[in-house]
Amino acid sequence: MNTPHIIGIDLGKNSFHLVGHDQSGQRLFKKKLTRQKLLEFLAFHEPVIIAMESCGGSHWLARKCSEFGHTAKLIPPQYVKPYVKTNKNDFIDADAIAEAASRPTMRFSSPKTESAQVISTIQKIRNGYIRERTACMNRIGSILLEFGISLPKGHFIMKGLFQWLADKNQHLPPLIVFELTELHEHYLNLNERIASQANKVERILADNEQVKQLQSIPGIGPVVASACVSSVSEPSDFKNGRNFAAWIGLVPLQHSTGGKTILLGISKRGNKELRTLFIHGARSILWRDKSAEKYFGSWLINLKKRKPFNVAVVALANKIARIAWAVLVNKKSFEIRI
Repeated sequence: MNTPHIIGIDLGKNSFHLVGHDQSGQRLFKKKLTRQKLLEFLAFHEPVIIAMESCGGSHWLARKCSEFGHTAKLIPPQYVKPYVKTNKNDFIDADAIAEAASRPTMRFSSPKTESAQVISTIQKIRNGYIRERTACMNRIGSILLEFGISLPKGHFIMKGLFQWLADKNQHLPPLIVFELTELHEHYLNLNERIASQANKVERILADNEQVKQLQSIPGIGPVVASACVSSVSEPSDFKNGRNFAAWIGLVPLQHSTGGKTILLGISKRGNKELRTLFIHGARSILWRDKSAEKYFGSWLINLKKRKPFNVAVVALANKIARIAWAVLVNKKSFEIRI
């Protein structure tokens, strides 16, 4: 049998489907292996290119492949889909992955290190707590609305919920007060958990030079900086800052034909959490005209006057993302140029 040049792996929880291609792209073999058998197969196989989709478990397996001397390549799933032929099954997916990896213009993402995955996991847990906290606040608001009480939005009122109810002289049935007390305790507990997760990341990255450099950028704090470091394995994977902003989903969605360019709203592709953080960071700057003009000049103030607030926020988030890429690549802190 000829020696395979690329092995495409369709990842699963317990079973993995492999398809091997030679230099010309012809299929040489296909195998279905358990997790343990896969590791044994990779350990004794001569070094080749191992391609897989960038998804759950792929970064761990990519590191294992590197330990065994293979070259691991991770492909975003949307780039594999066009190579899936006829009906879909696991072997066809593995075959499509191997074919996509052989293309000279294919884009790959670098595997994350173990420490980056640890930070990413802590942040995902924090984001889960934030979503749960929002749901808890909505439950409290909806319960009060059932009894004719419209609770103002925001954490300030929520933290002092019962004091606010007392000041408004609002009467509620005792059983409802009991339910609200339990929900409010859950809300306060979630606040503590969210803060704890953020503190964990700060302690882990306290001496990280990249995080310190990123925090020199206006609108980027410890949470955004740590998210960048954990999400972007190799800044050089992106050709320029615009490509980085496009990966986050902060550039216009293009739908052009016949020589006519049509730009729509932002694409919202890629890393949703990172995009959200950049937008929140930009909003914190744009709320303050003095800070906005100090750091980004008069163009931002003029943009804010000409465009809706949220449009200006996204434009600033795009600019901050490009600056963040430049800081990561050049390994230099941001400097204000007047």
